[in-house]
Amino acid sequence: MSEPKPTAPDVAAMRRQYNLGALHEEQMPADPVEQFTAWFRDAVSAQILEPNAMSLATADASGRPLVRTVLLKNYDSAGFVFYTNLESRKARHLQENPQAALLFPWLLLERQVIVTGHVERLSMAETVKYFVTRPRDSQIGAWASKQSSPISSRKVLELEWEALKRKFTAGEVPLPDFWGGFRVVADSIEFWQGGPNRLHDRILYTRTGEKAWTMARLAP
Repeated sequence: MSEPKPTAPDVAAMRRQYNLGALHEEQMPADPVEQFTAWFRDAVSAQILEPNAMSLATADASGRPLVRTVLLKNYDSAGFVFYTNLESRKARHLQENPQAALLFPWLLLERQVIVTGHVERLSMAETVKYFVTRPRDSQIGAWASKQSSPISSRKVLELEWEALKRKFTAGEVPLPDFWGGFRVVADSIEFWQGGPNRLHDRILYTRTGEKAWTMARLAP
């Protein structure tokens, strides 16, 4: 007799109460980057896996969307920075349609942050400054992977990496000319804190000037 197929999880029945925190407008700073920093510190202290991981949503020229996870590598009042192969799908999307959204899913703390804005290419100087801080093997990995291109097998990728490792045995690994960074310049930043009975707290900051923001509470 064949074994019975495993029962699929009951997705509709999955639910939990959120009770870890609340958001109060009078306690929120005027600058959303200050609030982001406070929450980011909390995520690090809570030992969340990859607290700087963020979902990056882009769309091509026709509006077809795509989302993937990348790592935040710097942020300040100017925006949120990540790096990638400039021939990847995400880079092509951003060349065609320089708008993006970021999501930080800090679910262990019942929190998420959503950033939307336009995207700028980083300067060569900024890119080199970061690239030289990467572990050597990661620098070689940037050379080895033609990101988003089809490959026949993982072995092909591993052999390419080994060949490049031999090539760059001596001296520094140079910056690939097809690798660089992007900055998402935020025009809105939303802070979401889970609440009991699905009455979540949502505070939205909207940019009104170079250093000016308005704050509004959104219905959950």
